[in-house]
Amino acid sequence: MSAPPAAAAPPAASAQDPQPPPAAKRPALRAWATRAPLMPALVFLIVVTQLPFAATLVTSLFDWNSLHPDDRHFTGFDNYSTVLADAEVRESVVTTAVLTAVVVLVSIVIGLLLALLLDRSFKGRGIVRTMLIAPFLIVPVAAALLWKHVLYNPEYGLFNGLLNWLAGLVGIDDPVQPEWVTDMPLLAVQMSLIWQWTPFMMLILLAGLQSRPLDLIEAARLDGAGNWQIFRYLTLPHLRRYLELGALLGSIYIVQNFDAVFTITKGGLGTANLPYTIYETFYNAHEYGEASATGVLVVIGSIVIATFALRVVSSLFSEEVSRS
Repeated sequence: MSAPPAAAAPPAASAQDPQPPPAAKRPALRAWATRAPLMPALVFLIVVTQLPFAATLVTSLFDWNSLHPDDRHFTGFDNYSTVLADAEVRESVVTTAVLTAVVVLVSIVIGLLLALLLDRSFKGRGIVRTMLIAPFLIVPVAAALLWKHVLYNPEYGLFNGLLNWLAGLVGIDDPVQPEWVTDMPLLAVQMSLIWQWTPFMMLILLAGLQSRPLDLIEAARLDGAGNWQIFRYLTLPHLRRYLELGALLGSIYIVQNFDAVFTITKGGLGTANLPYTIYETFYNAHEYGEASATGVLVVIGSIVIATFALRVVSSLFSEEVSRS
């Protein structure tokens, strides 16, 4: 009986055969393959946001007046010292803080009340919700023009028309026709911004209300808790993160608001906030260096607020993941 043939030895690899990549390089190649589709978006983001900011940062280090372009020279941080010592800039900081605080707080309170209303089931809730969201969808300049001409105008505005109608009901022949923008300029700007940003707060708080643990609420009702007790001890603590998120995001946007101030008051009568002050310094005073320095300081302040906002968002996601 003959012995079985021996297994043929595998052919020796030639020097020309391609060698497979080491195992250690495969995860890195896979990671780059997954990141490659994001590279165009990253490049676009850098070109659109970071390069203009870098140019603004460089401009802030120069004494640069557009009326004297040949007299441009490097001054270091002198523009920042000038901006911080400027009384108008300090006043605009106070105006910005007051404007932001009032708009955010009132918008959150009204938005919470509207969110509690929409959290209930009633006929026509979808139509009411759509109508309440509509102010947030209007272009900011259009919203400011609407308030300035349709509501605030002393001759044909809706507010004075309502005052005339009420005065006629009580028998007053010559009612007072207030100049809303002139008599209460900062309040006029605040009211228009509150009207526009309340739907934003309402949506955030409505999302928080609809994520409440219903089993705890039912258990509290079975134990005899009333609506106020449920709101105070269950609903409000649950909404704390959503309230913080709405306040921080609203502060970021309202600090940078320019449309309402420019359209309604032109920055006069003590309503000039930081964005309007930058506009005045850049386009009217032609001081590019000082305007850029003010803009850099505003960006730094916005980054600080945005950092807190991102932490709140991260904690919200962590809570939702742990709950699920």
